[in-house]
Amino acid sequence: MAAQAPMLGKSGQAALDEAVFGEPFHPSLVHEAARAELNARRRGTSSTKTRGEVAMTGAKAWRQKGTGRARAGALSTPQRIGGGIAFGPQPRHYTVKVNRKARRRALRAALSVHAERGSLAVLDPASFDAPSTKRAVETLTDFGEGRGHTLVVTAFEGEENTVKSFRNLQRVSVLPVHAVGVADVIGAARLVLTQVALDHLSALAGTREREAGS
Repeated sequence: MAAQAPMLGKSGQAALDEAVFGEPFHPSLVHEAARAELNARRRGTSSTKTRGEVAMTGAKAWRQKGTGRARAGALSTPQRIGGGIAFGPQPRHYTVKVNRKARRRALRAALSVHAERGSLAVLDPASFDAPSTKRAVETLTDFGEGRGHTLVVTAFEGEENTVKSFRNLQRVSVLPVHAVGVADVIGAARLVLTQVALDHLSALAGTREREAGS
């Protein structure tokens, strides 16, 4: 029997591609892909100045002998106030490489989890002829009383009313389909996709790999 998901905004069921939404769950692969995505979102701009970069003279603080004080070198040393930072963070990137086939397989696994547990629904954007937060609440209520975070994925272009209807709800995030990754899918308690978003994710997760294997 082909996998199906409930339609929100109209009656009926939406067919799900079994090759995409029937993937077994792979914990280590999903973790690797999600970690790579979250790392890629880090800016990596944390920066501190070393003792050679602080705006301070490098001259000796006072003469070596005759002052009665302990000998001292430059005031820019890390142990002094205003001195440089030893082993502080420097600008860097956190990118972790994940193979394309592995990413697609991880995305299939994340989508399949929602399909298996019934936390996936397909939204009809035509039901929002104008922005309506009230209607968005009613739509999610019809989906069921779910706890946790709900991710709504749309095409954005041509579906502006849907975006405006859901974006102000608590515990609801709205993302364009081209910005959605494994970390977003697996981190949501419920997943709501428009038909355009469903088709795009299905193609992204499965079509290329099937064509390569044929």
